[in-house]
Amino acid sequence: MKIPYVNLNKQWNTEKKSLLKIIDQVASKNLWVGGGEVQKFEKKISKICKTKYAVALNSGTDALTLGLFSLVIKRGDEVITTSNSFIASTATIVHIGAVPVFVDVLDNQLIDHTKIEDKITKKTKAIMLVHLGGRIANIDYIKKISKKYKIPIIEDAAQSIGSKYRNKPAGSIGEIGCFSAHPLKNLNALGDSGYVTTNNEIIYKTVKSLSNHGHKNRDIVERFGHVSRMDTIQAAILNYRLKNLNKNILKRRKNAELYRKYIKTKKVFITTEDSNVYNTYHTFVIQVDRRDQLKKFLYKKGIFTSIHYPIPIHLQPATKKLKIKTGNLKMTEIQSKKIITLPVNQFLSEKEIKYISKMINIFYG
Repeated sequence: MKIPYVNLNKQWNTEKKSLLKIIDQVASKNLWVGGGEVQKFEKKISKICKTKYAVALNSGTDALTLGLFSLVIKRGDEVITTSNSFIASTATIVHIGAVPVFVDVLDNQLIDHTKIEDKITKKTKAIMLVHLGGRIANIDYIKKISKKYKIPIIEDAAQSIGSKYRNKPAGSIGEIGCFSAHPLKNLNALGDSGYVTTNNEIIYKTVKSLSNHGHKNRDIVERFGHVSRMDTIQAAILNYRLKNLNKNILKRRKNAELYRKYIKTKKVFITTEDSNVYNTYHTFVIQVDRRDQLKKFLYKKGIFTSIHYPIPIHLQPATKKLKIKTGNLKMTEIQSKKIITLPVNQFLSEKEIKYISKMINIFYG
């Protein structure tokens, strides 16, 4: 049995006939950038995230970059975040000249909300929350800190479209939500794409302008901007795939339940599901000893896995100039050696999940 980590081929073969027709329809028109498909996507995302505004962009990375710009984060400012994320969350902070300030995580890999306040200084201008794998941290606690110090929250919601905290959707919790539609995401394009959500009209207009060269209209440029627009074809593809988003999320949630049912060994730590959080399971991560040996064992059995992420951002060569000492983020560093991501995509069968679980049980005796 061979079980891929993701199954984009199966997704394409399932949707191929419909998507080729959609691509042909878009390509047959004169408008390849912007237009009705993009506007339709923005309206649909606003409805899903229960926000007033959404802006379709070319990537989750640019969503974070423009989000930080819209919050008027400047050179020398500090942004609190976590180090166990994909590099883009920290890279965007660094690119605008700000300084990332890392907070350690809890056993569920989410930010340790009790340690945020200790990191706040006069230079702190934002808290970037990473909804890792489709989970959301303790927003009740963090919102109180945000309000107390008047520090805005920017959601790195790249992995969490459809996730909720107390029935409040990701992307509607902070001042701005930043999403990715990379091919590996639950809502995925046929290439890089992203989008932002907000209830703030000024933020909306700023991101909209920045994403399109700073244009106010065809002839007037009000600021020096970027080229961060979502392609029309990608918007059309995402509009089609939005129809299956809830069904795919439910299947991923079901797969997570099956892992909890079939993995019997006590040597595997599986994060419990917070009753306040609706987890969309972009990833299904377990924590184990002898992680690397397990990964090799599963590969030999035809099971493809991943690690999110093996080297924390504060230990990457790129962050040496930040001079963050090893040991400041103890839980983050411990987890980086224990975490392994199992396949959880919506195309998995129960038989395959039973097989994966059985192999894990066998490995740990």
